Amino acid sequence: MNHHRLQATSRTQKSRAQAPVGPAAPSWPSYQGTSQYVGTSPNGRVVVYVDPSLGQPALQNAQDLLNDADRIVSANDAIFGTTGGKVSVIVFALGGATDGTGGADHGGCDYTTGAAIEVCASFGNSMRVSALFEAELSECSMGGNLCGENTGEALSRWCAAVVGNNALSDFATAPQWAQDGMPNYVDKTDPTDQNADSTGCGMAFISWLLSKGYTLAEIAPAMVKRGNAGTFAELYADLTSDATSNAWPNFLAAVKALPNGVTSDDPFGGLAHFAQLAAMASWSLSPVERAFGKLLAAVAAGNSAEHVASDVRQAFDKRRVSTRGQ
Repeated sequence: MNHHRLQATSRTQKSRAQAPVGPAAPSWPSYQGTSQYVGTSPNGRVVVYVDPSLGQPALQNAQDLLNDADRIVSANDAIFGTTGGKVSVIVFALGGATDGTGGADHGGCDYTTGAAIEVCASFGNSMRVSALFEAELSECSMGGNLCGENTGEALSRWCAAVVGNNALSDFATAPQWAQDGMPNYVDKTDPTDQNADSTGCGMAFISWLLSKGYTLAEIAPAMVKRGNAGTFAELYADLTSDATSNAWPNFLAAVKALPNGVTSDDPFGGLAHFAQLAAMASWSLSPVERAFGKLLAAVAAGNSAEHVASDVRQAFDKRRVSTRGQ
């Protein structure tokens, strides 16, 4: 979803009520029209704009994104274990689309070069806009690593799936990877984010890891630490303490054993696995598992940013209390 540098379709300006006055818009990666300020999120980290020529449906997308922004940044912080910076985002017809299929874009994978984010309008389905925003926000949290790599693209799409309630399922690439003979992008990294086969391999591989009990809150920091040269095989070794040479054969065997094959970006049901974890009350879960389960439950429920952060903190705090003195 990164680097969709497409010009919005020109549209006739419509008359509307006076827009709120806010900070001047940044220089966007591709958008060159009027940037109408919509508002700033309560925690001050997200400033939202819209292309006013798209009228009320796009404005609704932008207002919904503004209302959802703090939840998204809190969830993203929890995934990467860091606190992100301030960003600006504009909702417009990226690539001329108004159904979300235009994707999203930003300049770079950090909060300096990538802080101006473009997301495609999705009339009548604002969760797609939220998911597109998270896809780019997550890349900012990669701190300059993984940018333009299939590894980073797969990770950002998984972040979007978790935070955006899988609203971008039509962006799936894993089925294409399977249809093309399942080339091995586990032992090597593809230096592009535009290859459906290499991205699809990454999506399926992360789905497999999630189904085995690892979380994005473990996967994301490990991938960022490995950097651009890191492979999924090395990620596997970091998480499992198994040899890197076992990653591809074990993963391939698991894929071939799937009863229905690869029909989505989550063929192993990773999202469902952690939805189940979220409902579990057992303190035998690790702190990371429990915190991420809390995060998924809060995100799915559409809770506020404060509630998301509170749930995650409580998950860790309770573990500290239960283990104190043992």
